[in-house]
Amino acid sequence: MNSMSRPQMAPVTRPAPARLRLLVLGCAVAALSACNTGGPMGGFDWDLRRGAGALDTSDAARQATERRPTADARGVISYPGYQVAVARRGDTAASGAGRVGVNADELARYNALMPSDSLRAGEVLALPRRVADGGRVEGLAPAATVGATAAPAPVDVSTIASTALDRVGSPTPPATTRPSTAAEPVRHQVRRGETAFSIARLYNVSAKALGEWNGLGPDLAVREGQYLIIPVASAQQPAAKAAAATTAPGAGSPTPEPPSAAKPLPAEKTTPAAQRPKETPASPDLGSQRTAASASRMVMPVGGAIIRPYAKGKNDGIDISAAAGSTVKAAAAGTVAAITKDTEQTPIIVIRHDGNILTVYAGVDGISVKKGDKVSQGQSIAKVRAGTPSFLHFEVRKGVDSTDPMPFLQ
Repeated sequence: MNSMSRPQMAPVTRPAPARLRLLVLGCAVAALSACNTGGPMGGFDWDLRRGAGALDTSDAARQATERRPTADARGVISYPGYQVAVARRGDTAASGAGRVGVNADELARYNALMPSDSLRAGEVLALPRRVADGGRVEGLAPAATVGATAAPAPVDVSTIASTALDRVGSPTPPATTRPSTAAEPVRHQVRRGETAFSIARLYNVSAKALGEWNGLGPDLAVREGQYLIIPVASAQQPAAKAAAATTAPGAGSPTPEPPSAAKPLPAEKTTPAAQRPKETPASPDLGSQRTAASASRMVMPVGGAIIRPYAKGKNDGIDISAAAGSTVKAAAAGTVAAITKDTEQTPIIVIRHDGNILTVYAGVDGISVKKGDKVSQGQSIAKVRAGTPSFLHFEVRKGVDSTDPMPFLQ
């Protein structure tokens, strides 16, 4: 056998992906159709407990798993269909391969590892081919000759129904090996996107048991292409005991009587909401109490980032970056007090507002108002003048003194 080639697993009968999708979709449709009997959602069994053979999670909750079988002196656990090796403290894939007698590169590739990768104590590696059996493994039933064909395991319809929606659209079925005897665990190859928790749910085992059987780390991390052995369930509880421990929803302990049923509440006289209670004080006229500051709240005259903030004596307003041609709006309602130009012949608009407040707009062009016009808040008054860069200079003045515009802007 070429040591660089990856030997195949024991023959596994796998249905074609298209047939598998049709089978899963058929099961899902049949399950949903059965839930809808008795009218639109009228007969839907919300907890899936009605009817013979219906999904019942109580057995799964009580189900425990056996301990992982003990390995031989080399760390090998032999099953009728495959073998695994259990790593020791300080092992790498290469050292583990040397101990069990397989090629290091072959073992590493088969388990999605590099030969130099370190292993955790107790971590399980799938062997790409059988090695000499070191003795019977504890917990295994006597097996027939390796390669002998065993009777197929019975189909669990409940498991298919519970995982049907998760499997719809999957490109390939899970790479698993069905056990050839009752004691041989299922072997699962991790696919992209799977986690220890999703795999545990798929096989109805606990994630803790899955981690213990495969020597996973505290975070239960798995890698794509890794082989996991699925824990074997322990003996089930007697059917009578299990049935006694299961009750239908609402049929357990009696519902306690609410306190309000023991003694009714006293009669209460209420006042209609539309009726004004007596001695209600008059509502204050907030409009008459409006101050000049509250009346002068403004909006941004143009949308953009502030590229130069207010600095008393250095910059008497703020510079707002805006593309040339952007609309300049009146920051508040008022009257156009002046339209003039600065020393560089740049147009300037001055608007007077209540409370002796003035707003100044410089760096504008295309002025659409004239002196004496009444303007409303947000009304277009001009356009941003082209420049490198183009921006609007905006000031707020109390009388003739400049002040920071930011407290006035919403």
